[in-house]
Amino acid sequence: MLGDVVREAALGDGRRPWWRTAVVYEVYLRSFADSDGDGVGDVDGLRSRLPYLVDLGVDAVWVTPWYPSPMADGGYDVSDHRDIDPRLGTLADVDALLAEAHAAGLRLIVDLVANHTSAEHPWFRAAVAGGRGAPERARYFFRDGRDGGDRPPNDWISAFGGPAWTRVREPDGSMGQWYLHLFAPEQPDLDWDDAVVQEEFDGTVRFWLDRGVDGIRVDAAPALAKVPGLPDAGHAPGALFESARWVDNPHWDRDEVHEVFRRWRRISDGYDGDRVFVSEAVVAGPERLARYVRPDELHTSFNFDFLRAAWNAAGLRAAIDGTLAALAPVGAPPTWVLSSHDETRHVTRFGRAASGAGTMGFDAASPTDLALGLRRARAAALLTLALPGGAYLYQGEELGLPEVEDLPEDVLQDPTWERSGHTARGRDGCRVPLPWSGDRPPFGFTADAVRPWLPQPGSWRELTVAAQRDDPSSTLSLYRGALRLRRTLPGLADDAPLTWCDLGDGVLAFDRGSRFRCVVNLSDRPVSLAGQGEPVLTSAPVAADLPADTAAWLRTG
Repeated sequence: MLGDVVREAALGDGRRPWWRTAVVYEVYLRSFADSDGDGVGDVDGLRSRLPYLVDLGVDAVWVTPWYPSPMADGGYDVSDHRDIDPRLGTLADVDALLAEAHAAGLRLIVDLVANHTSAEHPWFRAAVAGGRGAPERARYFFRDGRDGGDRPPNDWISAFGGPAWTRVREPDGSMGQWYLHLFAPEQPDLDWDDAVVQEEFDGTVRFWLDRGVDGIRVDAAPALAKVPGLPDAGHAPGALFESARWVDNPHWDRDEVHEVFRRWRRISDGYDGDRVFVSEAVVAGPERLARYVRPDELHTSFNFDFLRAAWNAAGLRAAIDGTLAALAPVGAPPTWVLSSHDETRHVTRFGRAASGAGTMGFDAASPTDLALGLRRARAAALLTLALPGGAYLYQGEELGLPEVEDLPEDVLQDPTWERSGHTARGRDGCRVPLPWSGDRPPFGFTADAVRPWLPQPGSWRELTVAAQRDDPSSTLSLYRGALRLRRTLPGLADDAPLTWCDLGDGVLAFDRGSRFRCVVNLSDRPVSLAGQGEPVLTSAPVAADLPADTAAWLRTG
């Protein structure tokens, strides 16, 4: 019965596509739920937890890459884009997942890694084994080095640190050409000017749409076009991959990239069911981001300006206003996100003196007040879910999970750790498997006595789903309540426009329509709620005044 109610809500009212207001839950599959006792999450583990997601109240699930992979970058190094890694399941398991998710009213979005393949992909293996004349080298960026071949072809850098070039040994044993990898060396970049590459990925898009997925998230979307000739970018020695600041960069956010998305949009428009493309595009400001969601390109895009904003009223409002203003001319809905598998969990960073997100795994740990961070994270959840458009939740944020900052060095797997010379721990701390039940690891994630692929802290016993499910004051209960109200409250349910209200410095207050108001107190003083409306949900206990670092949803009519 509950599945029927959720399904009707997810399918929408027939007048707007479901994805314009959807709340999408990100599943980092290896860390969600393990069905076979090997310590690694899998497709059947996700299937077993679909009732949890229905009860939580989300509309869709985005699954990070589940393709065959050597796991040099957590699955984003793909050796076959049309199959499932046998450690994670089978295509038959995916078909069952799709059927069960759809029956429960949940949509499913898959991850498409199109900028690069694994170094173990048959194309790249043939390119290396075939030497300079191999036709497969035209599908990648193989170039001769400078200074007689001993230096990289240009100054481009990797997102994980160091140069974006690695030299191969030719079949005769000599040192040969260099190949481009904007990410790890095990992830060689594809040349999207090559017709074979274009046709292969057109087929891959059709493969997953034919299988019944409801959407495709495009990884590293701005990377799919490079300036011919591959000129220097002007990166200084030791520069970070700060693409949010780059303007006219030769390997990021080129105008030519948009033709790829127009190709895919033409493909998806031939399918029924409001299929959606989501772009991951960290670019220089919301105006550049809006170019990815023009009417003939992708449908929505992640909002990194909002994710990376510090816990500061002026900064958050600037991110919100900038997003809404930039997207309005192209008619695309905004999305809002606080955490992901690539970022420090916001419970931890909101408890730091510098509460903004770092750059792609280079987040420098600093002292954090987790009680303060959780209080702010709960308020941020109500802010996020009250904004117009859609939202993305990262698995575990509904439990108030913090970043695990003390993982032993010998378990770290993120490529940033090695590429930075063991100076940046990378993203493993936000990828620790979820705690479901019990009072000790593995907390129901896998079979008892099995060690998960990343160890869980014993302190998570108080944060398990079982520990929070029946506690009305828990973070899980807050999220469940907010997601249910989001479906029913006037202003939220009908996606009314946002109008700001002035309640003083350090306070974000806005109306959605004439009957709903959200007030978020980011100041260090209480804020009076007298005359503001009737509270229907608050992130912390509230009397007459709204305490610092607290949010309230109010019925105003």
